Formats: sequence, structure tokens, C-alpha cells
Amino acid sequence: MYSAYAVQKNWNVRTLAEAKSDLGGYKEASLEIRGKDVYKRLRFETGVHRIQRVPATEKSGRIHTSTASIAILPIRKKHTFEINPADIDMEFSRSGGAGGQNVNKVETAVRLIHRPTGLDARATSERSQAANRERAMGVLMAKLEALEEEKANAKYAADRAGQIGTADRSEKIRTYNTLQDRVTDHRIKENWHNLPSIFAGNIDPILDLLAQNSETSS
Repeated sequence: MYSAYAVQKNWNVRTLAEAKSDLGGYKEASLEIRGKDVYKRLRFETGVHRIQRVPATEKSGRIHTSTASIAILPIRKKHTFEINPADIDMEFSRSGGAGGQNVNKVETAVRLIHRPTGLDARATSERSQAANRERAMGVLMAKLEALEEEKANAKYAADRAGQIGTADRSEKIRTYNTLQDRVTDHRIKENWHNLPSIFAGNIDPILDLLAQNSETSS
């Protein structure tokens, strides 16, 4: 959905890392999107998204609920957080997927772990270890800065309770119900229909209304 939306906006999108499940879905994915107003448009997508559906493998027609935790993080040129290099562990592995002989023979994939917080970041898209390390470091810095912002926001939680975009990744913000062809944003209590179109990246109506409500409540 977000990749398709980025294409519509003429943004540049690339997959930094992904881990697919045995059932053809995703366990985890990290995308880098560059373009005008990317963070401004997508910042309210942080949170828990859930989808209610009847899987093809379900024999009795029971509704299953799955969730995806989304984090939209700005990667800044100047960082507000300093990392002690001694606090970083690095792991190297072979990049999965297409990529020719380089992928099969060289451990170019990089995973960085920040020991004090347990946060990590992984990059596999580049052909060199150094380039992947740089991209992973950018993501890790963004995660650490977001963590510091969440801590600061928690101090003013009562004042911000009515506002959108608290950056709480544990908050259930949206439900996609395939049986009723409906998406509901729980923060503003609004519904939209035509899920195939929404999953194809046509989310401007949702993002526009979120932005309007944010301006009203701020």
C-alpha cells in the first residue's frame, strides 16, 4: 500500500530489508521513501494496523485478525542523538533474494544492535557491507531519536490525549475489514470503503482527513 502510494506521488521508494513468512506474507519489512513532504504525509501512520479477513486456508469461515505495527521515522541529516560506538554490535550475513553472485558469496547484509536499548536495524539492499552499514545506521539513529521523543511525549500524555499522532506504536489506530469492505480509523472515528483501491495506494482521502483533524486539535 505504501509502496504504491509512493509511486503515485513520484517519490523514490526502495526496500532496505525484508523477511518473508512461509505463507507468502511478511514478518518484517523496512522501506526508505524519499521525496517532497514524505514525512508530513505519512507521519500519522505510526501505530498498530489490523486486518480482519477469512483466509483462503480457513475451512469453517471464521474471521481472523492479523496486525502490523507501523513506524514512520524521519531520517535526518543532523542527528539529535549521539551513539557510543562501543554500544553497537554488528552482525553480517548473506543478503537474500535476487542479486547475482555477489549476494550468494559475500556477507553484505548488515544488522546493527544498540545494546543499551535493544533496538536494531538491518539493511540488505546495497551490494557492499559498508553501504548497508551506513543505511542501517541511519535507520537505527531514527529509531533512537523516535524513542527519545516518545519518552518526552509521555511526560505530556494527559495534555496530548486528544491529539492525533502521539507516536505510540502500541496504539491500535486502524482496522481493515475485508468482509465489510471497510477501513476504520479509530482516532477520528471515520470509515472509508473500497479496500482494493486503498490497498493499491489510494489513501489520500484518509491522510487528508487525518491532517485536517490534527490541525484542528493542535
